[in-house]
Amino acid sequence: MDNNFKAKIFGKLVSENELKSTLKDRKQKFDFETIPCASEEEKEMVRAGYEVKGWEFDRYYSKSVRMKKLKAHHVLFENKVWKLFALLNFNFMNRSSDFKLPYDKLTPPNTQQIDVFAKDDETVLFIECKSSKKKGTSNLKEVLEAWKTKKQGVEKSIKNLFPDQTLKKKFILFTENLELSDSDEKRLLDISGIHFDENKLDYYLNMYSQIGLATKYQILADIFAGTVIPELDNKVPAIKGTMGGHTYYSFSVEPDKLLKISYVLHRSKANENMMPTYQRIIKKSRLNKIHDFLDNEDKPGYFPNSIIVNIDTDGKKLGWDPASPQVESSISKIGVLHLPQKYRSAFIIDGQHRLYGYSDSKYKSNNTVPVVAFVNLSREEQVNLFIQINENQKAVPKTLRETLKADMLWTSKDKREQLEALRSRIAVYFGEKNGSAFVDYMSLGEDNRVITPASVSNGLKKGNFLGKVEKSKIIELGTFYNGDLDDTLERLYDFLNLSFKFLKSQLMEDFNERKQSFLFVNKGITSIIMLLSDIVDHIEESENRLKFTNQNKDQYMDLVFSYLTPVIDYVKNIDPELKSGLMKEKGASAPTKYWRKFQAEVRKSYPLFSPKGLEEYMENEEKALNNSTYALIREIESYMMKDYKQKLIDRYGEEWAWKKGIPHQIQEMAEKEMRQKNRTRSKSEETDEWDNLNLIFYRTIAEKNWSYMDENKKRVNFFMVHYTKPGDEKLKKEDQTKWFHQLNEIRKIVSHVSSDQVSEKEYNFVKSIHDWLVEKNQMNAFQQTLKVK
Repeated sequence: MDNNFKAKIFGKLVSENELKSTLKDRKQKFDFETIPCASEEEKEMVRAGYEVKGWEFDRYYSKSVRMKKLKAHHVLFENKVWKLFALLNFNFMNRSSDFKLPYDKLTPPNTQQIDVFAKDDETVLFIECKSSKKKGTSNLKEVLEAWKTKKQGVEKSIKNLFPDQTLKKKFILFTENLELSDSDEKRLLDISGIHFDENKLDYYLNMYSQIGLATKYQILADIFAGTVIPELDNKVPAIKGTMGGHTYYSFSVEPDKLLKISYVLHRSKANENMMPTYQRIIKKSRLNKIHDFLDNEDKPGYFPNSIIVNIDTDGKKLGWDPASPQVESSISKIGVLHLPQKYRSAFIIDGQHRLYGYSDSKYKSNNTVPVVAFVNLSREEQVNLFIQINENQKAVPKTLRETLKADMLWTSKDKREQLEALRSRIAVYFGEKNGSAFVDYMSLGEDNRVITPASVSNGLKKGNFLGKVEKSKIIELGTFYNGDLDDTLERLYDFLNLSFKFLKSQLMEDFNERKQSFLFVNKGITSIIMLLSDIVDHIEESENRLKFTNQNKDQYMDLVFSYLTPVIDYVKNIDPELKSGLMKEKGASAPTKYWRKFQAEVRKSYPLFSPKGLEEYMENEEKALNNSTYALIREIESYMMKDYKQKLIDRYGEEWAWKKGIPHQIQEMAEKEMRQKNRTRSKSEETDEWDNLNLIFYRTIAEKNWSYMDENKKRVNFFMVHYTKPGDEKLKKEDQTKWFHQLNEIRKIVSHVSSDQVSEKEYNFVKSIHDWLVEKNQMNAFQQTLKVK
């Protein structure tokens, strides 16, 4: 390769300041074109002509028009990949996608096009980007086999371009919406390449937004996992000991050395192939505070507590040179530990923030951090240790604990723990699997999304899908559990996902409410899973004992959908007051409340649907609802008696309040009732006339005192201000007082005058009156205007 050709190649690379301007261009989602125009008419003609070709109008200038066009999806994806490596300070990158490197010695040489080229002082990356608008399986035979023949020649070109540097080289295939075929995986393996999909790309971009340049250590560990770092000085003085049946080493090391070999098993879609994973995503705010603490100008900070790691030796013996002399009476030994000289050989169990806080610190190579290193712990043991540490420090979020159970207990010999892991894994699938009804909707770590894995796990625990087990045996098979965890996982997740997808498709408006949704929140998810268990029980008992299999999936799901339809209608048409009441339900009883409501709705359409306990529950609920309604009405009556009396005394005075404020007929009835009661009561137990007003009287009294003429012959709103129900302000007086009649009719029901049961709608009506009059939780328009309650 002659100097002219080298210069030509370098001319197609960008570095330093040029990187920033190129990155700015690459971030643009649109291509822009500015067309000079001599007149306004020409601007319109140019605009119309470009719009026919698929361009969009952007803006007019005085003598030109600017048009824009969305870049092709493959270009956007390629730019997104380019952006990642530019942000991570790879100091040489290709300017555009027409970058090519020679792979032979011909003059001029043949060249290989490279989508993204990224180089720093230690590394060169050759990146191929492939994307598809729709999900599919890859067919990259031509691309990968071509690279296989040209790989060696391209790498020699790098040696010619950068002769004084020893560089690690890697081919990376980035894909979007493409699952790698078995053949392509083998071809990629043949060229020692690595595959990253769109989840991995998003994972690193998100990580960069959190921790900045420290992300580079994590991505290099991914790219060069197991690759030797010959320049790494890996010997450290250490103490060797045993703890909990495991060998460990305690030592101090410079952070930059540990950073190069470390890896953090973050819980994310990007690391599905490394399950079980257990770490929380690093928090930017926390990392920044640690960095500022470490690099404080006046008093640099330090952390005396140890970073906990697991060293993976990949089956090889860890190097250890015992010192001499040793302390014979001690179990511990001193010596020199040979850390692995490989990327991704030390997995951080505790202390990721402390370690990554040093990534951009001026002390990363001249300070040391204490480390406790275990050796070859299984992933399950790492998870368990992580939980133990964090339970005694910062609490592990419930959502993360649920995901960890799915991994840690899967291989347990205790069948109770196996089912716990199964429930958790199904829940995690809803948050991680493409095609899930709740992907990007469920919290799996410290994120704050709409639903949590526990909502799924709790529903499964309360239903009959998984039967009953004891520690060492199955007591009763479930409707889906047959003793095979993998088979149950596949079928039950499929069944639940199809069911929730159907509900979601029919109730998309409610689903889009997210945390304000009625159904698609934790209590709703749990209750639906419990209901689905009832539906499955019913189908398998009444529909020729039909079971869910791949062969009869469509037939089975059609039946399930028919039983879910009454629930969909119920959610769409639910009374607003009832809906509000249910949405306010909290705690462990909330899913049960939803569940029983849904059971009752299904039963209305399918009378033979009668899950265990529904009849008794409905009877108890009716009694409880009547009692609660009656108690509220009694409080309303007590309030009105005191309030009416005070209002009338304030207007007429104590002597005339009863005589002028109460209609004569009501006076006579109340006084007669008073006399009859007092005949058999002692003086101290006697009632007065005000105590003997009945609920139905209050409407007539209110109407009599609705308004009055003052001494200046101006109309003054009196009872109207305080006894017009919110929402009825614009009605006529007769209609404004109709609620008194409605309240009295409900009172007849709960006072056992009728054998009927009060409905939830009626209960919620009484509750709304109570909230307004007694609790003062809302005001009508008159009260708001006058600022009174």
